[in-house]
Amino acid sequence: MSEDDDPDLAAPPQNLALVTFGTMLATVMQALDTTIANVALPHMQGSFSATLDQIAWVLTSYIVAAAIMTPPTGWLAARFGRKRLYLTSVAGFTIASVLCGAAITLPQMVIFRLLQGVFGAALVPLSQATLLDGYPREKHGYAMAIWGIGIMAGPILGPTLGGWLTENYNWRWVFYINVPVGALAFFIISAFVPETRRNRGLGFDVFGFVAISLAIGCLQMFLDRGELKDWFGSTEIVVEAALCGLFLYIFLVHTFMAERPFISPSLFADRNFSVSLLVIFVIGAILYSTLALMPPFLQNLLDYPVVTTGFVIAPRGIGTMIAMILVGRIIGPVDARLLLAIGFALAAVSLYWMASFSLDVGIRDIVMSGLVQGIGLGFIWVPVTAIAFSTLDPSRRTEAAGIFNLMRNIGASAGISIVTALLDRSTQVNHEQIGSVITPYNLLLRSPEIERVWDIHNQFKAAALDAEITRQAAMIGYINDYKMMTVLAIVSIPLVLLLTNPRQKEMPKEAPAAIE
Repeated sequence: MSEDDDPDLAAPPQNLALVTFGTMLATVMQALDTTIANVALPHMQGSFSATLDQIAWVLTSYIVAAAIMTPPTGWLAARFGRKRLYLTSVAGFTIASVLCGAAITLPQMVIFRLLQGVFGAALVPLSQATLLDGYPREKHGYAMAIWGIGIMAGPILGPTLGGWLTENYNWRWVFYINVPVGALAFFIISAFVPETRRNRGLGFDVFGFVAISLAIGCLQMFLDRGELKDWFGSTEIVVEAALCGLFLYIFLVHTFMAERPFISPSLFADRNFSVSLLVIFVIGAILYSTLALMPPFLQNLLDYPVVTTGFVIAPRGIGTMIAMILVGRIIGPVDARLLLAIGFALAAVSLYWMASFSLDVGIRDIVMSGLVQGIGLGFIWVPVTAIAFSTLDPSRRTEAAGIFNLMRNIGASAGISIVTALLDRSTQVNHEQIGSVITPYNLLLRSPEIERVWDIHNQFKAAALDAEITRQAAMIGYINDYKMMTVLAIVSIPLVLLLTNPRQKEMPKEAPAAIE
């Protein structure tokens, strides 16, 4: 009898608390790196003497590599063992972080960020699958609450931590901070996380993987560089959009015709999982779009320092953590679909609140609206992650987790690209409309009080007037973005009706992860 078939190998983790802690370390480390480097980009740009277009590849390379390597997580875990893949990913990510911190030239940094994305792609789906297998089904809501805290806290705390490290040390510590975290996570995972059985004969659909990788890569490039290149006014963006559509079409045709496709269509036959993908796409868009909009709003329009900006945004993360802990405890007796509806309602309320902001908005409104949004997202995150995997066969969790997290990332990329494009376009349009009334014939501009500050006949006062018009136009742009996301949150509520209550369906037989 081979080691893969030995029934005595099946066993739960020996120390669930340490397994949870180790997986959370890996999750937070990867989640932090999605945003922690953003605030350090201007400092990197100076170090590498790079243009804005060139330094953007530091972010683009990581995003594209992580997106491409997320789908094959399930196959890699099944073929080589989840623990082996987990340890390889943690070690590779940590080493790549050291190389990023030590990079001397921009090409080196881009290559090392690609490696970070390649090794980091599997960390989040592996941590999710590990916790789902480690905890009994009745505690899956609690397990996903813990996992969600790491996923949600990372992007929120990333800019704050990155700003503090850059300001007090230098940008290289944004990457070096991963070393102690990665080393501790590697030790705990190697000591306490059980290995799963390996399927050494599992085939790999190379054609399907190449097709979906090219589609995802082109999509991420399209979303990430669209604003920088003026969208469809750029030949590059048109080509990327066309190639994305072409490779996606090829992948879909191949998937439904191949005997053993890269991603089995039967996975999407589970209604809860398929609908949950739409929900997590929306949540990724709302969460990351808000995080992308708020720092420049606070820093550029309200003149908040970087560190203060981080502290003002932090209550959103606190609200999320509180909500997740609460929902993790009540999700058993309370219908998860009701919690989802409450979460979307709270998210809509907070976004509508933000749509009422002005250039005179007080810190109390910013903090409280962020807190409400954080609570709403917490009410959504735990139920949707629990429902998504509730009716799936346990053997398919790692593969499903990869697709689940890929949809979250694509939602984030799409959301950020859309709100950024609308903000820029709205700012330009409103600047033109407001500026159209700035003429020598406007009697309001000729009053002594106004002329002391703004005077179109004085070079410096005219520049001050133009800067104020830009601020007002940008404020209208932010309001329009928040209004759009308010509508998105409201129209997403009916998705809850498409989900089924897991307690009303026959569950797949629970099978603990086998160790080798």
